[in-house]
Amino acid sequence: MSTPIRIDTDADVKLDSKVLTDVAEALEPHAADMFKLRSGRWVAVVEFAHSERTQPGPEEDKNPSVKIRISDLEIAADVATEERLRQTMRDLYQQRTSSGTLDAHVA
Repeated sequence: MSTPIRIDTDADVKLDSKVLTDVAEALEPHAADMFKLRSGRWVAVVEFAHSERTQPGPEEDKNPSVKIRISDLEIAADVATEERLRQTMRDLYQQRTSSGTLDAHVA
């Protein structure tokens, strides 16, 4: 099942639900907790790979789309690693959103 995500380029990004063997192996140690903890959250480093590109014809009223698949994944296995990854996420967010602000020099 693919879930479209709207982005500014008038293209939809869809996440391919096919789970590759390496990704399944990375998820396996966490599967029981993921099942038990309905409101659980897990922090991970993720690599995406291009899976499919769809360009509608000129007469179609559809946006172009790209489907991506999780090609590699590592989930934080302890609280210390999870906090380091969350800090990295905050740093990346600040870098992405600082353009044109006083924080723009932070890179």
